[in-house]
Amino acid sequence: MQKPTQSPTGSGQGEGTESIIPVSASALAAADLNSLMRALEIEVVALTEMLIPSGYRAEMGRFDAPAIHYTISGTGRISFGGGPSMPLEPHLLVIKPPNTPFAIEADGASGPMRLISHDCWKRHEGVLRIGIPNEQSEVIQICGFFNASFGQSVGLFRELREPVVEKFEPMDKIDLKLREAIAELCAQEIAMGAMTATLLKQVIIALVRRSMKSSCNWTDRFSILADRQITRAFADMVARPGAAHTVETLAYSASLSRSAFMARFTQIFGRPPMTVLRDLRMRQAALDLTTTSAPVDVVAYHAGYESLSSFVRAFRKAYNVGPSEYRLREKNEESRTGA
Repeated sequence: MQKPTQSPTGSGQGEGTESIIPVSASALAAADLNSLMRALEIEVVALTEMLIPSGYRAEMGRFDAPAIHYTISGTGRISFGGGPSMPLEPHLLVIKPPNTPFAIEADGASGPMRLISHDCWKRHEGVLRIGIPNEQSEVIQICGFFNASFGQSVGLFRELREPVVEKFEPMDKIDLKLREAIAELCAQEIAMGAMTATLLKQVIIALVRRSMKSSCNWTDRFSILADRQITRAFADMVARPGAAHTVETLAYSASLSRSAFMARFTQIFGRPPMTVLRDLRMRQAALDLTTTSAPVDVVAYHAGYESLSSFVRAFRKAYNVGPSEYRLREKNEESRTGA
């Protein structure tokens, strides 16, 4: 691929990262955000119904995944990591950072809060229900643990350090999407995993949309969204992983010199751009292997590899099996589970 002759920021000689000015995520191009949201992969780890009666308190320890807390009805308080509590009200959505314990208390009773013991934690199919038998619930909340990522190594909420809070309205129908996700897990129908992931992704996209209009733009907390220049290049990598990207073409896309782009990208993602691109290409290849019948050499070309042997080596390094074995394994697993 022909390389650009010069970055719009100059020749790059002697240029440092201080010339890069971070821009609010709300100023990102709609096309870039659309590409990122379209490629975002959601994995539902667990769903929990919190059914907390007045005067009771529920606690849950550390869990290595972020979680969505959406209050269906009732009032109370929620706290994270032993910190100060925040009020709960219907249609309030909170995203909890990974590895953060939390506690929920329900209003409406005097005296000290009573802790709901683990004996009252009941699992039905894929859903955990926390409540007190024969007691009316004051706070009804759906809690969904999930992973949101681009490829194997870039997690959107993985580095979140404080809760994200947004207030929705009944017309947004967030509660209906989460209730449908719970119903899917309970029904254990074919493609249950895909359906629950799709429903949770709709909630995440609604949250990002809301943030774009919010006076408190929480997306600026995410380094991969807070730098407009780097996000533009990353969105291109996500949208077209099989394209003939180089460090130079990506730097040109970001309107940065090569050295400035390399430094800024590595600072944000913790790895150089071509390493991240390889992961995105492997993700694309794995998707093609499981959703199409294309020959392996065609899958390799679609993922940006002209050499089949190079592709097989890279794929084996990423998934510990070759592409043909991966396709057969995933096909057998799908036949076994029906999901």
